[in-house]
Amino acid sequence: MAVITGIGSVWFSRKENILVYPVGMVSTIIYIYISFKGRLIGEASVNFYYTVMSIYGWWLWTRKRSDGTGELVSKITASDKKSWLEQLAFFGSFYIVIFFALTYLKQAFFPGVIPWADALASASAYTGMWLMAKKKLENWIWWIITDFVSIPLFFSKGYVFTSFQFLIFTILAIMGYITWKKKLHAATA
Repeated sequence: MAVITGIGSVWFSRKENILVYPVGMVSTIIYIYISFKGRLIGEASVNFYYTVMSIYGWWLWTRKRSDGTGELVSKITASDKKSWLEQLAFFGSFYIVIFFALTYLKQAFFPGVIPWADALASASAYTGMWLMAKKKLENWIWWIITDFVSIPLFFSKGYVFTSFQFLIFTILAIMGYITWKKKLHAATA
């Protein structure tokens, strides 16, 4: 169920369809449980974050202008240099915090944790979700990083279906980037 709703959520995101959020929340709630069970603490935190950000993104994507036109406020945009620096700082901050937290947790409680990989997948996912809520084109780049790292991470924990899901996510993220880029170019043309 988590895999199917997760794939559905990314499919809806690629289509810029609001169903990305309710469908995605079903997946993230299930994955919170699965991640704790598999000692993927960073991934559990990411899925909790996804759930919270899904509520925020759902609100952002449905907001309409107050001028009576009924036009949605949120539109696909690309990042400028300042936005890229913010993204890198956001990612770097989360990576450092998650890496050191997981290194400690590995020694104290969770010997199966892989700090560098879990922190990389988690921090890039935090960044991707934040940018998706804001409809930034670059969210797809961060998702591609997350998905690519998550394939072997989940496979090494014995979650073969989830690993396969991340392979599908990688393909969908590449397609999502292309789709959103075309939409952005059409809107600015």
